[in-house]
Amino acid sequence: MRSIEKMITKAHDALHIWEKKSQEEIDSVVREIALTVHNNAEKLSRLTVEETGLGNVEYNIAQDTRKSEIIWHSLKYKRSVGIIGEDKEKNMLLMAKPVGVVGVVLPVTIPVTNFMSNSMFALKCGNSVIHAPHPSAEKTIAFTSQLVLEAISRFDVPENLIQVIEKPSKEATQELMSRVNVVVATGGMGMVKAAYSSGRPAYGVGPGNVQVIIDRDADIYDAAKKIIASRSFNHGIPCASEQAVIVPEEEYENIIKAFKQNGAHYIEDDKQISKIKDALFDEKGVLSRECIGVSACQVAKNAGIDIGEDIIILLLKGDVKTQDPLLRRERLSPVSLLYKYKDFSQAVELAAANLDIEGTGHSVAIHSNNDEHIRKLAEAVYVSRVIVNQPSNFTAGGGFSIGFAPTTTLGCGTWENNILSENLTYKHLMNITRIGYPIEDKIPTSEEIWGK
Repeated sequence: MRSIEKMITKAHDALHIWEKKSQEEIDSVVREIALTVHNNAEKLSRLTVEETGLGNVEYNIAQDTRKSEIIWHSLKYKRSVGIIGEDKEKNMLLMAKPVGVVGVVLPVTIPVTNFMSNSMFALKCGNSVIHAPHPSAEKTIAFTSQLVLEAISRFDVPENLIQVIEKPSKEATQELMSRVNVVVATGGMGMVKAAYSSGRPAYGVGPGNVQVIIDRDADIYDAAKKIIASRSFNHGIPCASEQAVIVPEEEYENIIKAFKQNGAHYIEDDKQISKIKDALFDEKGVLSRECIGVSACQVAKNAGIDIGEDIIILLLKGDVKTQDPLLRRERLSPVSLLYKYKDFSQAVELAAANLDIEGTGHSVAIHSNNDEHIRKLAEAVYVSRVIVNQPSNFTAGGGFSIGFAPTTTLGCGTWENNILSENLTYKHLMNITRIGYPIEDKIPTSEEIWGK
């Protein structure tokens, strides 16, 4: 048997033992996975940055600790074994069952948190899991896995409950996807499409290109502070960070000042903007590896522009009429565009137009106290999330200040060929058996059925 076949066989053996565990036994192990990442965040973050060359150690520490806290907190006390619910009106009981062996395709951008969250979600429902790391994060995931397996070994955990492909490759990942019971794929669109073509049920995600509107009644200084904190985090890698800021024309100059006060460098010169575009994208329109997950200063340097060392994002004057549409796509770096609008409808139209280029189904954000405007935006754009008065990057994937389910995998709906239009969590890795009892005295009369 080949290596992947052996891993699948071992995973099924572990599954048959694990699915019989009690809720308390399962939750103890799930908690330990999060706690292990939380307590080793500095080691894991340093290794992540050293190996991948992406992001910043301090940002990664913050990400690993925050995600471990919010994901475990969201899973505490949730039933995922045996009877998990009752529908009294329909006289029905709900019984949880595992989906089987979960295959997880890990992204290079958030390898540790994605390994952690999807291991937690899989094990929470009695599944076993096999991870396919990105080759550029191979050592990071090997070490993360080692720490986690050592930590959970003190519990009665079957061997091979969590496995990692030791020599990751495109071929190995594709074979894994074709043999597991369900695939969770977070990464580039090529890999996500491969997951959907694997012949197995799959959860994939789409690219982000978050547009944020600042309404006329918003506190522009508060909005600027939140947007910059979000956009600069980990040098702009997260898919939920704000790519374009759309602001009232009469507040344009004040908003520039507010952004500058929070570490932005504003550029309006067409030649310099063109240089940055050429640094961000190659001649084929593909994001340049040299600008992904690096600081704003490094992006500027790559473009031949000298800026201060204290700058944390580049803010470019946006012009949909004259600029290359490439600039309106997702940029995995701390670079945002700034657009003016005359009336709110124009702002919504611009956000929708940019999403049509890339990012449909993902998220938009708005800073506003006008509920009519918030709902107008939500009605007009094809997205799964609308984030109100909060930093998009810190809330789209869930958190203590928002109701979205904590996750590292954000579905984009059928707009981006995803089956999910919500955040992936443990419930998506669970089968449910419904036990239906007779419903007495509930048969409607003919008049009740057809009457108005």
